[in-house]
Amino acid sequence: MNRIIVPIVILSVLVVAGFLILRNPPELNRRGPAKAPQTLVETVKVRPSDYQVIVNSYGSARPRTQSMVVSQVSGQIINIDQKFRPGGFFREGDKLLDIDSRDYDANVNIAEASLMDALQAEAQELARSEQALIDWQRLSAPDEKPSALALREPQLQAAKARVLSARSTLTKAQLDLERTKIRAPFAGRVLQQMVDLGQVVSTGAQLAEIYATDLVEVRLPLRNTDLDFVDLPEEQSTHRPLVEISSELGGGRKWQGEIVRTEGAIDETSRQLHVVAQIKDPFRVQGSAGRPLKIGEYVTAEISGRVLKDAKVIPSKTIYQNTYVYIVEDNLLFRKEIEIAWQNGVDTIVASGIEVGDELVTTPLGQVTSGTSVSVAGAQREDLARPATEIEGIGK
Repeated sequence: MNRIIVPIVILSVLVVAGFLILRNPPELNRRGPAKAPQTLVETVKVRPSDYQVIVNSYGSARPRTQSMVVSQVSGQIINIDQKFRPGGFFREGDKLLDIDSRDYDANVNIAEASLMDALQAEAQELARSEQALIDWQRLSAPDEKPSALALREPQLQAAKARVLSARSTLTKAQLDLERTKIRAPFAGRVLQQMVDLGQVVSTGAQLAEIYATDLVEVRLPLRNTDLDFVDLPEEQSTHRPLVEISSELGGGRKWQGEIVRTEGAIDETSRQLHVVAQIKDPFRVQGSAGRPLKIGEYVTAEISGRVLKDAKVIPSKTIYQNTYVYIVEDNLLFRKEIEIAWQNGVDTIVASGIEVGDELVTTPLGQVTSGTSVSVAGAQREDLARPATEIEGIGK
């Protein structure tokens, strides 16, 4: 009997519990499914603005004028000026070193004596020639003309030739004597010293490598995409774009220069066009913290390019895969393919794909489907207008 009653009681309890659950469902089921949270994004409005293009490049400083000092005479070096050391500054005409000149002094004296002998011989031949003319006129018929040999003209010309040769020998001896004093051909600096006191040098021996300090040049490569945005100097062009040269060596320094010429061919290795910037008086130090530019120093350059009118400029960080951006319309996110006219690491000039007034998303996003609902942080909105007059640096 008990075996029958117990299952009946359990079944009754389960039926009653099920009835109660159906009449009073859980609160979660009555509320329905939860809404997905919206993504909060920041945007800026695309506005047209005048934009100063700044083209970045790099290179190393090199002298415009660099030459090798070569001895034009032979002999022993008997004196070296303190300027004639690596890094030493000198002015045009300064004496850098002396070569023993005693042999050349003697050559000058010998040449002077030879010239005196030649002058004496010329005077004697001139007197003989005049006497020969007198004798001819006295002994010959009035209508008879004397020959050149009778008047001793060949002997006189030979005497004059010996004088000319003696003068040339003296001039050569004086030049050799003058060349025993090695003087600076221009204002500059010693890059490398190759001889020292007491050394015997021969004609043509290399003494030092020097360079001029009036100008320093920097050879700068330009990307092919930058060429249309810089007015480069060509033949008969007076326009010279400004350039700011910077170096991080020794705490950082800056120099102002200008692009003076464009190379005539594309570099075969890099397939890029190079321009040459010049810095005037790069070794002048202003203030106690100043440091002159060093030859061979690696520098970066910011070249002042064209000012683009009413350009659509957006931050480069808002572009994904260099092909598209996100904009917001009616709180919905949309992906827009764009065409880039020019860009650097900070700014991008858009040729097409977005319009003035579009709400450009500046918040970093991943792969987001167009049509996704977003919430715009309205307090973060600002226009993308940035006049060229507000850009710092050489574009001013």
